[in-house]
Amino acid sequence: MMPLRQLCDHLLTAIVVLDRQLVIQYMNSAAETLLDGSAKRLAGTPFYSHFSYLSLDESMLIHALRQQQSVSDSEVVMVFHDHQRMLVEFSTQPIQSNDNEELLLLELRRVDQLRKINQENSQHQQLLAAQSLVRGLAHEIKNPLGGLRGAAQLLASELPDTQLREYTDLIISQADRLRTLVDRLLGPHRFPERKPCNLHQLLEQVIKVVQLDAQGELSVKRDYDPSLPEMTIAGDAIEQALLNMLANASEVLGGSGEITVRTRVVHQQTIYGKRYRQCAVVSVIDHGPGIPAELSETLFYPMVSGRAGGTGLGLSIAQTAVHQHAGKIEVESRPGFTEFRVFLPYENSRVADEVKDD
Repeated sequence: MMPLRQLCDHLLTAIVVLDRQLVIQYMNSAAETLLDGSAKRLAGTPFYSHFSYLSLDESMLIHALRQQQSVSDSEVVMVFHDHQRMLVEFSTQPIQSNDNEELLLLELRRVDQLRKINQENSQHQQLLAAQSLVRGLAHEIKNPLGGLRGAAQLLASELPDTQLREYTDLIISQADRLRTLVDRLLGPHRFPERKPCNLHQLLEQVIKVVQLDAQGELSVKRDYDPSLPEMTIAGDAIEQALLNMLANASEVLGGSGEITVRTRVVHQQTIYGKRYRQCAVVSVIDHGPGIPAELSETLFYPMVSGRAGGTGLGLSIAQTAVHQHAGKIEVESRPGFTEFRVFLPYENSRVADEVKDD
């Protein structure tokens, strides 16, 4: 029969055994992966010393060990010293060693990956629902708008008093504004022309616009991957998407503070059930108040905004543009930290036509 330690090393669940001082006595292979260190190196170190933040209070584990009680929590946040953040399902069980020493066995299972998949599916459904809603409304709005505009033009031509035409001109301009709004919601009728683009050049243009709007009070930290290859994309559409996200971050910070813009290349990335060999990732990070919980499920719906006076179109338009490139947008937010990650596959030229016909 296989030894117990060898059996534990075959488990997908991370197993950690602590003594009464919460010092690591044993770790299986899954725990080595989770904590990013070998059992030989981490044995004898305090468990809590490996985190800058752990949402499960240390006193709870000490109390559980002393009272020989079990503890479980389905959502424990672990933040490592390198700022990596994990969400785990956490459970404990008091045990005894062969020498009758009281120990605490921890079981840790990552749940953030499952959450990420659920969030991705939710965002995809939001996009499809929003597109269906907008297409239906657009037809109902555009037809009467055309009649309204035409009637105003006819009325203007019959008015003897030119001063009265300012009212018909107002009707025409507001009808045009509403039509433009509907067109923005619908997005381009055809997939925009794609050509090789340098993402860093696009980002520099966007940063310049956002900083000018903030009147020099906004700092942008650049963390670029210099090896990032060019992409064949619709540059104007992606530039607008990135502008919307940076402008949102700037507005959240009140036009002052610091935004981090990061670029990376990731490999073997799954997007909406399709795996891509290589993707560019653009991250926009701010340290504002975070996204309100009540908006998290409808963040990408058009006309949904957390700001007074906001149109609620920016993120909806950004998601549409990214989706047309077979990409996705991920969001991670908590008080003091918000990150939007835009994934753009390098193989998008092959799948763009499929996306266009969705």
